[in-house]
Order: sequence, then structure tokens, then C-alpha cells
Amino acid sequence: MENVLVAGANGTTGKKIVNLLKSSQYFEPIAMVRKKEQQEQFKKKNIKSVLGDLEKDVSHTIENIDKVIFAAGSGGKKVVEVDQEGAKNLIDVSKNANIKKFVMLSSMGADNPEEASDLKDYLKAKHNADEYLKSSNLMHAIVRPGSLTNDAGTGKIELKSKLNKQGSIPREDVAQTLVRSLHDDAAINTTFEIIQGDTLIGKAMDANY
Repeated sequence: MENVLVAGANGTTGKKIVNLLKSSQYFEPIAMVRKKEQQEQFKKKNIKSVLGDLEKDVSHTIENIDKVIFAAGSGGKKVVEVDQEGAKNLIDVSKNANIKKFVMLSSMGADNPEEASDLKDYLKAKHNADEYLKSSNLMHAIVRPGSLTNDAGTGKIELKSKLNKQGSIPREDVAQTLVRSLHDDAAINTTFEIIQGDTLIGKAMDANY
């Protein structure tokens, strides 16, 4: 079993990622949260957690960790501090700790934030974080979903390095794609976009990567 640190574990998508990892035969989740009271929910499920604030030193969160999923976000409140610099902070400590793989939850539009009419600052922050990860020499996967919904997951997606169209996708399917990307033989040093589609997640990833 590989230990996977989930940054943003208390978020809507983060919780889904943690639950998927918990039921996996390959991975053991370590939920990274900012406040002590957020740890209780994970403790009840027998899931390990660690306190860490992305705006401060997070080197302790990476001890005995094999891989990382970055699913944290400021919800638009602190895009530079959390979505950009917080991500860079965790990438740096991951590099120093020789983390085997870093999976980034990004966003469609992060490749070209200047073209966005809204969310420009957010997309710029995501873009800078993505570029920083690409240049880090860490093995990585950058997953860029369309707009997230709380619909039930279908287990099916449309995946391309650039889809050239808008679309939405259930958070559940995004979480599954991120977990799938953790595997050593999946999505190695690649960036791709996903929306709801007709191809099973595993198949879509195998076909492209």
C-alpha cells in the first residue's frame, strides 16, 4: 500500500478522493486538513489525517508519504496564496522528499488564462501552479476538468490533452480520474482535460496514455 497525501481533503471533491483511496487495494489516504475539528470526520472512518496550512511550512505533512493529490482550493478567496503559492509550497517539499508522483487537480482554461472572461485570476493561479509542477522534475499528472457538478458519477468521461469544447463533469468522476492517475503506469508527466463522456475512465486513460 502506498501512502497518499490528499491536500484539500475537507473539500467536496477532496472527501470523494479520500473515500475512493480508502476502498482501494493499492493506496492508503492521509487527509491533509487545516483545522483540528476537521480531523474528527476522518477519524470516525479510521482514516489518518494530518494538520497542514498551505500558506505555512508543510514539510511535516509529507513524512512517510509516497504520492500526493493536490485538490485544495481557496474557493476564489486566496487564489494566489493557496491555489498558486500553496501548490508551489507542497511541490517544493514533495521534491525534497522524493515523492514518487504528484497529481494536480487543475481546471480547463488553465492553459490559457488570458482568454477567460471570468475566473481569470483563478485560472492564472492554476496555470502558474501547473507550470511550476511541470518544471519540478517530479513525476506528475495534471487533470483539467470542465465545470464540476454534484451529480452522481457515471464512471465515463471524454478525455483529450485539449478538448476544444466546454462541458461539465461530476466530482465523483473527477475523483476517480485523479486516483487512477496515481498509478505508476498511468498518465506519466501529462496534462489532459476531461468532461462527461461515453468512455470508461480506465479505457479513456489507457487509450490516450
